Amino acid sequence: MQLGFVSAILGDLSLDDVLAFAADEGFSCVELMCWPPGGADRRYAGVTHVDVTTLTAATAEGIREQARRRGVSISGLGYYPNPLDPNPEHRRIVVDHLRRVIAAAPLLDVKVVNTFIGRDPARSVEENWPAVQSLWPDLVQFAELNGVKIGIENCPMLFSNDEWPGGKNLAISPAIWRDLFAEIPSSHLGLNFDPSHLIWQQIDYVRCIREFAPRIVHVHAKDTHIDRDRLYEQGIFGLGWQTPKLPGLGDVNWGSFFCALTEVGYRGPVCIEVEDRAYEGSLEDRKRSLRQSKRYLEQWVTR
Repeated sequence: MQLGFVSAILGDLSLDDVLAFAADEGFSCVELMCWPPGGADRRYAGVTHVDVTTLTAATAEGIREQARRRGVSISGLGYYPNPLDPNPEHRRIVVDHLRRVIAAAPLLDVKVVNTFIGRDPARSVEENWPAVQSLWPDLVQFAELNGVKIGIENCPMLFSNDEWPGGKNLAISPAIWRDLFAEIPSSHLGLNFDPSHLIWQQIDYVRCIREFAPRIVHVHAKDTHIDRDRLYEQGIFGLGWQTPKLPGLGDVNWGSFFCALTEVGYRGPVCIEVEDRAYEGSLEDRKRSLRQSKRYLEQWVTR
């Protein structure tokens, strides 16, 4: 396995500075964010370390050379919008950009693009399914033609009132994954697996690893702390009782997690994803969060 990080947490640094930090700190890889230039509509979105809207063969070669010079690989390209947004025009813009990210990946010698399936949060799983059937087979076929695997992160995207009640990402649980992979059996559709999102859904992430091992194409290392007092006050339908934390500061059993990954033969990237507000005070705090997470995870993943 290769230990890296998601570049979103260093959004105020240039690509070269991100790669230099990764190299100086001994990271093997980085997942690079590819949002359209122009700002974010939520936290951790809107970061553009690779601008796929202007990417050419020449600029791609320049990025590959930057990574080679630093000795850091690109684990994947990341773009995490809502491709099933209920607004048709917004959905069109999102899907067009996602196709650009997929097309950019082979120019950069990158084999994985990470994203969300999306969801209309006001509709049930069953009501969202026709939109999945309409959109995703063609996107996966496009990925196949470009030699790219799509890694769907299993985050429910249910953290704020505008995402209530269903969240903005459909592919969050084993039952839905089975239906999704039955609907689109291509090996180019897989999981960007993050245990933190399964903790608060009370889903056994170790069992998930064992069942869906062939579909895991990328891994995020993020933890979640369950605030039992707030859960007591609000119940499971409230918000804010599940708090993203650095690895080792939440409820994930990382020994069991890596034991399962090792036993199923996973040999891909494990990228630290920082969404811990306790480390957002400054750029130095965010860099410290990556150093701290790396030291903790090196119990199981070494360069």
